[in-house]
Amino acid sequence: MNAVMIVELKKHVQDKGLVFWIFLLPILFTVLFIAIFTSGVDDAMRQEVIQSIVPGYVVMFVFFIMISMVQVFIKDRDKGVTARLASTPLKSYSYLLGKWLPFMFIVLFQIIVLFLFGKVVYDISLGEPIILLILSLFITFTVTAIGLAMSLIVNTENMGIAITQIIALGGAMLSGLWMPLEMLPDFMQTIARFLPQYWAHQSFQDAMAGTTQASELFQTLGVLLAIGLAAFSIAIIRYPYFLKRAVN
Repeated sequence: MNAVMIVELKKHVQDKGLVFWIFLLPILFTVLFIAIFTSGVDDAMRQEVIQSIVPGYVVMFVFFIMISMVQVFIKDRDKGVTARLASTPLKSYSYLLGKWLPFMFIVLFQIIVLFLFGKVVYDISLGEPIILLILSLFITFTVTAIGLAMSLIVNTENMGIAITQIIALGGAMLSGLWMPLEMLPDFMQTIARFLPQYWAHQSFQDAMAGTTQASELFQTLGVLLAIGLAAFSIAIIRYPYFLKRAVN
């Protein structure tokens, strides 16, 4: 497992496309939308908008890691790498963990960098950094677990990209990452409570403001953990079918 993980990490570090998706594009969107939504407002309102946009775009863009996950698994499947590894003593869970863990490291690093960018450039408040780190770990697990499950379900890269865009952009819209949730219709506010983006965004905002309530935090962590475990269970169930489609 360690060998697989190290190889994957080295490949991802050298992937310029991945750097664009997880760092450059989120920063570009954050700067652009902050400029748009804070134009002509007073300082107090400006800071309130920034405190919402920064965590909102952090949550939205971590989901785009699923595109890279799909590409890695599909390429391994179609180039015979999966089949060759399956013929070795390497256990299936070791293969999955070796592929999965590097993406967890990447997403966690992405979240830290984007929050630090918000702090340095916009002086956002990071009132409860330990809680922010805990939330980052849980959303990292959830997002990459969903990505793992999707990677073993979809048949093509294009299908994975399309589904990722639906999950990332649709979830962002429904969860209030683009605009305050209170401005959305009631039925959309109800849907939001079933989405991990909503829970992560709300708790990130509370932790940034230093107003986290223990009950609400544990509720958020429970929801994120449950979704992540469900996705990981689906991945385990789907792996034998994924292996059958692998090129020998």
